[in-house]
Amino acid sequence: MGLAELFILAVGLSMDAFAVSICKGVCLKKASLGQSAIVGAYFGIFQALMPIIGYFLGTGFADKIERYDHWVAFVLLLILGGKMFIESFKKEDVERDAAGNDRDELKFTKMLVLAIATSIDALAVGITFAFLNTPIIEAISIIGITTFVLSIIGVIVGNFFGSKYKSKAEFIGGLILVLLGVKILLEHLGILAF
Repeated sequence: MGLAELFILAVGLSMDAFAVSICKGVCLKKASLGQSAIVGAYFGIFQALMPIIGYFLGTGFADKIERYDHWVAFVLLLILGGKMFIESFKKEDVERDAAGNDRDELKFTKMLVLAIATSIDALAVGITFAFLNTPIIEAISIIGITTFVLSIIGVIVGNFFGSKYKSKAEFIGGLILVLLGVKILLEHLGILAF
């Protein structure tokens, strides 16, 4: 795989993280560059980490992982998207920081679940890298950096629109997460082909 192919793959892998980053931006009342970088770091690190795990798992576990990865991503995104969707109808009663942001939005456990859910496909890509003898350090560097940058952009875009249309944007953000989970499930079941 050449650099151009790796970059195209990286952009494709990072689209789930980009969509979730937009949702994160919607939830933040005023996103700072630091908060955007935190979101980018979670997604970038996990998008880079999962191919390494897949690379070393190789073919021994490939069929077992691919059999369940879409279900895990679907359930995680369904839960988080459903929660966000429901919260769009509730009155605000959350603890906020100095910038007015919900303190839980960048909580470790919440971000960890999102990072894992959006990077499960990268695990299977790592298995492919092992078959193709792709230079793994080069590949994960491109994937991680691309995801990091696109996630920062996603937070900024989501925050711009979210600050103008908070409840509608949160509703749409939750809907996007649920639909993303459904899309992942349908693709892996062979019902949709993208």
